Amino acid sequence: MNNKDLIEKAQTSHNLSKEELISILNDESVNDFLFSAADKTREKYVGNAVHLRGLIEFSNICKCSCKYCGIQKDNHLIKRYRLDIEEIISLAREAKLYGYKTVVLQSGEDAFFTKEKMCSIISEIKKMDFAVTLSIGEKTYEEYKAYKDAGADRYLLRIETTDRNLYRAMHPGMSFENRIRCLKDLKTLGYETGTGCLVGLPGQTTESLAEDILFFKEIDADMIGLGPFIPCENTPLERDKGGTLIAALKVMALTRLLLPDINIPATTAMETLNPNGRISALQSGANVVMPNVTDNEHKKLYSIYPGKAGLGNSPEEYKNTITSKIESIGRVVSTGYGFRRREGDSSD
Repeated sequence: MNNKDLIEKAQTSHNLSKEELISILNDESVNDFLFSAADKTREKYVGNAVHLRGLIEFSNICKCSCKYCGIQKDNHLIKRYRLDIEEIISLAREAKLYGYKTVVLQSGEDAFFTKEKMCSIISEIKKMDFAVTLSIGEKTYEEYKAYKDAGADRYLLRIETTDRNLYRAMHPGMSFENRIRCLKDLKTLGYETGTGCLVGLPGQTTESLAEDILFFKEIDADMIGLGPFIPCENTPLERDKGGTLIAALKVMALTRLLLPDINIPATTAMETLNPNGRISALQSGANVVMPNVTDNEHKKLYSIYPGKAGLGNSPEEYKNTITSKIESIGRVVSTGYGFRRREGDSSD
């Protein structure tokens, strides 16, 4: 069976073996066929609406030393910030004015935001009739439960790589096993659970990328965020070669084929590498965009990698620009909350 046949098989069965995934990932001649198949699968299972989710980056203070990340604790050359609770709530109010139905609260692993503080923020934002997504790192089961009880709907915790040795090399002082524990806890508690990977990390193999995709399917992830590795100054990997947009799109497209009804963002990192990166992602399986509603001063300081797309735009300009891009390819902006709709489920 050739690789085009394998892609067609995945469109109907939503299954591929590790060896089959590796074969497609290594074959550049089938890229356009793969992206088209992922786009058709996206349309069939999640439709033509693109969900916009307002992103609030509320702290760039982090206790972790992830080697690829610009806000890791050992980078002493960046200016640190932390929004107070009222500032976060105020940004959520702005997101409401822009018409967003979901707020994504993202930060470094900042111990200042205790369980009680986060629950207060979540409950206030829920009063505005938002779906709430959290992306704030590894927590205890009790903390995750408290956030859920306060009204959090989704949680994004990227595995980054399922290669245990590479994970440990990239995350000094962190535990791969604890990362898995966190994802299992989130699923147990009923969150829409998101994960994902970086594509192009130093030492990463095609085999490990195939294993990442199978891991997403194994845990039945509800959303997958992935993007190319972009080397960041003042980090241990600043001189390493970055990942490519095409490789990230291929991993994303194969993820769509194997998990046809999940939500997949067209990530900012893709647009950072190519001005049309988000459009390419939306035409290769993605159905979500997360426009930044953080104020300009602070979003420039949330520098997890350099040259982040959209830093010069106000939240309103960002929304208008991405809406125009979505409409330019015949898609529409969703008016719903964007929860995962499994086959046969008519709810939003």
